[in-house]
Amino acid sequence: MNTEIIIDGLSLNNAKKALIMIHGRGAQAHDILSIARHLMVDDFALVAPQAENRTWYPHSFLAPIQQNEPFFSKSLDAIQNVVVAIQQNGIKKENIYFLGFSQGACLALEFTARNAAKYGGIVAFTGGLIGDRVYEDHYSGNFENTPIFIGTSDPDFHVPVERVNETEALLKKMGASVTKKIYENMGHTISQDEVDLANELIFSKK
Repeated sequence: MNTEIIIDGLSLNNAKKALIMIHGRGAQAHDILSIARHLMVDDFALVAPQAENRTWYPHSFLAPIQQNEPFFSKSLDAIQNVVVAIQQNGIKKENIYFLGFSQGACLALEFTARNAAKYGGIVAFTGGLIGDRVYEDHYSGNFENTPIFIGTSDPDFHVPVERVNETEALLKKMGASVTKKIYENMGHTISQDEVDLANELIFSKK
């Protein structure tokens, strides 16, 4: 997958921190980048990969993983390539942040759980770990108290609260500092409260 990458904010050469922003199904990199103006990320390089045909994998994130191949593995590789490129510009892993919405939130959580380490922080606007169930043996490493915020609606048409709860439990087990907030009947969107919490819990930390 030759993933197009859009960079905004500071250049990777000039930034000490980078935020990887992962768009949802049917969206584009520019769409997720538009959220940045509401976040405390003035001193970040903003890195937004663009999925081929605007989707990271074709089926629901709750489908058996094999049904989403080869797109699922290619998408994980695409995020890995972004992380490597950021590190090659001298930005340390603990200064790399992730943010995603919906399918992008699922991919952000899945990638970081498979490659757990001390990151700057992770924001998942409506998402959970990927698969027909949570496969604990797919995940390794330790988050070393990385702050993670997950916000979601109850109900959400795409992301059941049960999977969000299972995701929270696994991430905590792997050493993450997880804040989860469930909003009653919010709908499949990003709320101002979620943005405020992301800023408070993750982006305002120095």
